[in-house]
Amino acid sequence: MEEEPRNLVVKVFTLKNCPKCPQAKRIAQKIAEKFGIECVEIDLESPNGQIEGLMHQVMSTPSIAIGDHVIARGKLLSELELENEVRERLGDMNPK
Repeated sequence: MEEEPRNLVVKVFTLKNCPKCPQAKRIAQKIAEKFGIECVEIDLESPNGQIEGLMHQVMSTPSIAIGDHVIARGKLLSELELENEVRERLGDMNPK
């Protein structure tokens, strides 16, 4: 089942000791805000985060999913890369 474009959620999978996670969160929050979509941090050290990580087959950080589609595992995406991924999933809709 496809998600409605404006109901997309950017999920950033993080760990406390991950040196690139703070930057990944900042980039994801900036892009989510630009497009008027939600951004959530998933702490892989929490019980719920571990379950979410298993559901998305995420083993390394930072990892980013848009909805249920993981677009980066253990890799820091640039703003442009993440923006392009979000734009692709929103179709031709412009940012808010």
